[in-house]
Amino acid sequence: MLNNEGHRVPQKGSVTDQIDSLKKEDETLYNILAVDVWALAKTMEEFHPGFWAVFMKNREKALKRFMSEVVKTKPADLCRPPFLR
Repeated sequence: MLNNEGHRVPQKGSVTDQIDSLKKEDETLYNILAVDVWALAKTMEEFHPGFWAVFMKNREKALKRFMSEVVKTKPADLCRPPFLR
């Protein structure tokens, strides 16, 4: 049996075979996205020198803001030790 993309899908394969197949597909997708991001950054850097540095600064600020919001909205779990809250 073939799926939409022409890949063979095991009908009676074990669950572990299906999990392995999904892991490989996930890794492939991750690698494709990494190449896409690299190509976009390379292109933008050619048109706007310093683009990547500014992008990474903004990303760092956004991540810090996101993490502070997560910490603020996280419910206090008094059963856990203070260093794990």
